[in-house]
Amino acid sequence: MNTVERISKFVGGTFSVWVILFAILGFFAPEAFVGGKGYISFLLGVIMFGMGLTLSSADFREVFRRPVDVLIGVVGHYLIMPSLAYVLAVTLHLPPDIAVGVILVGCCPSGTASNVMTYLSKGDVALGVSVAAVSTLIAPIATPALISLLAGHWMEINTQSLFMDIIMVVIVPIVLGVIVKALFNKQAEASAKALPLVSTIAIVLIVAIVVAINKGKIVETGLIIFAVVILHNVLGYLLGYFFAKLFGLNLTKRKAITLETGMQNSGLGAALAAAHFNPLAAVPSAIFSVWHNISGSILATWFAKKEEK
Repeated sequence: MNTVERISKFVGGTFSVWVILFAILGFFAPEAFVGGKGYISFLLGVIMFGMGLTLSSADFREVFRRPVDVLIGVVGHYLIMPSLAYVLAVTLHLPPDIAVGVILVGCCPSGTASNVMTYLSKGDVALGVSVAAVSTLIAPIATPALISLLAGHWMEINTQSLFMDIIMVVIVPIVLGVIVKALFNKQAEASAKALPLVSTIAIVLIVAIVVAINKGKIVETGLIIFAVVILHNVLGYLLGYFFAKLFGLNLTKRKAITLETGMQNSGLGAALAAAHFNPLAAVPSAIFSVWHNISGSILATWFAKKEEK
């Protein structure tokens, strides 16, 4: 194992710590990060390109080998998280920009760290990867449609513009990553060893930039957003677990579905919020980025000790 691999493995294994550290840096030293607002979409593209490099036919064979399990995970994700976001926004009478921000992150595909958490939880990693891949690939249709349906109560939503943005910052980089892997397989496999490092750098920079841009809004509305984000995430795990149990899935599958349901691609949420809505709408995504990595790590550790009875 060379130096880059060792650093990458260390950074990947301490991911949550780096997210928290850069969130703190973004808050207390915003001047170092506010200039990076225009790079959020690029950084997300880097993460998605890395995802494309790691995708293989095996990830999609799972979809055809056990389509019901994957369907349960994808439907559960897009049913539970957007619905929870809407219910919380209405029940807690959230201000329009915060409500839209919560719904926005709720309508995003599965998070980039969920597969790592599934692995740490001793869950069904193949299922988790397939659910994450499918939820991401259908995001250009699912995410704008759900945002328009649920957030249209507060403001007008330009679904066509959202569709194009998701295509450009998610689908195009993934496709490019898949093409590069197909053309340069050996080089792609070698570079994939550094992906945890590259992805972590990109994610923590997105978090720091969004926190820096919204420091004032976080101080002003941080407590209510923190409460909503924690509720959204924890209830997402809980409902995801019982949704999988409802269909008779075993414990390893339930672990994967739970984590794929509750963990969102909040980087995409931050990028879309920054491009299409008031900056305040990006705050739930920023806080979600920090919180779901903490909660995901805790849940994965607890799950790892649970065995099928």
